[in-house]
Amino acid sequence: MKNTFLFIYLLAVVIGCNSKVAKEEKSSDTEEVQNITLQKDSILFIVSNQHTYGDTDINASNHFAEIVLAFDVLKKEGYGIDFLSPEGGAIPIGYLNTSDSIQKKYLYDFEFMKLLKHTKKPNEIEASDYVAVYYGGGGAAMFGVPENEAIQKITLEIYEKNNGIVSAICHGTAGLVNLKTSDGKFIYEGKKVNGFPDSFENMDAAYYKQFPFSIEQMIKKRGGDFMYSKEGWDNYSIADSRLITGQDPTATASVAKKIVNALKNNVK
Repeated sequence: MKNTFLFIYLLAVVIGCNSKVAKEEKSSDTEEVQNITLQKDSILFIVSNQHTYGDTDINASNHFAEIVLAFDVLKKEGYGIDFLSPEGGAIPIGYLNTSDSIQKKYLYDFEFMKLLKHTKKPNEIEASDYVAVYYGGGGAAMFGVPENEAIQKITLEIYEKNNGIVSAICHGTAGLVNLKTSDGKFIYEGKKVNGFPDSFENMDAAYYKQFPFSIEQMIKKRGGDFMYSKEGWDNYSIADSRLITGQDPTATASVAKKIVNALKNNVK
């Protein structure tokens, strides 16, 4: 009889525990659904797979600060973020500064670094999912991205069909030079736009001689009002309607904040 009572007692405990676990799991599932529901629309970060300057053995990379400083601002605002590169997969990163607390935080963030290891290919992207595009910089941004027609198509669909934001930082502006809207005009034609200017490049250096074009000269030639700070490294950025650009890494967070402001105010 004692054994029978013991069995019934243990069974009741197990059922009670399972019921509690089920409730916790259900609560967790509900919270997850709520989090998905509350999450804002997503922003697409465009980066490069290029490891060298042209065909040389000079290392090129994506500028880590220009990725993480923008990522940090936008993630805290609740936006989802995906990474797109011409080839997908891992991308090279450089210009690291581990004395910067934000860079250090993300460098040791396994989940974040996994995003950079598994960037998406253009055919894995649905443009309708995004409200903004952000082109990261670094020397690698001059190669692979500007001429990629699939990436151009995605960006223009986000810009025109979704009334989305197109933004870039530093050499990331190279990704804008070939963007033409459906009316046949360049996306920056008649607009104020910024990027890394020629006056801060070492045009005699081997790295620069590998560039396929000058960002500044190309934008001016195609009707853009290229503006920049002659002082440099002073947080210079421009928002002209739904086109937002920054000059160098110091403007990264400002570009991200301008993206947030434009989205919140439904800038046309």
